[in-house]
Amino acid sequence: MKNMKWLMVLIIGVFALSGCVPLVVGGAAVGGGTGAYFYINGELKTDYHYSFDTTWNACEKTVAYMNATDVIPVKEISKGTINAVIDGEKVRFVIEYKAKNLTTVAIRVGMVGDRSASQRLHDKVIDYLNK
Repeated sequence: MKNMKWLMVLIIGVFALSGCVPLVVGGAAVGGGTGAYFYINGELKTDYHYSFDTTWNACEKTVAYMNATDVIPVKEISKGTINAVIDGEKVRFVIEYKAKNLTTVAIRVGMVGDRSASQRLHDKVIDYLNK
């Protein structure tokens, strides 16, 4: 048991020194989200219990609602990105297929990331998914 504690401390220390500490931020995602958000390297990620195409459409509607400019959507079979400028900040949506009705969305706002701005965009995606 004592060795297990030291192993955990060592693992956490390695992540902390590498600058890749995943920070779990709570969020009550009503309806389609898993309720767990992960803020990693400037991206706020969560899973939605919707198909890839439905989630992609919700992300596109969110970008349109925010009056984004310089919108560049790139959609492939199981992954897509939407790059845009919203309120003068570069924004990147990464939408990835995980399973039939499970899609991961990662949102980065700005060069280094802005958790609260990313959360607001996720909230809008959820609104469109629940409609």
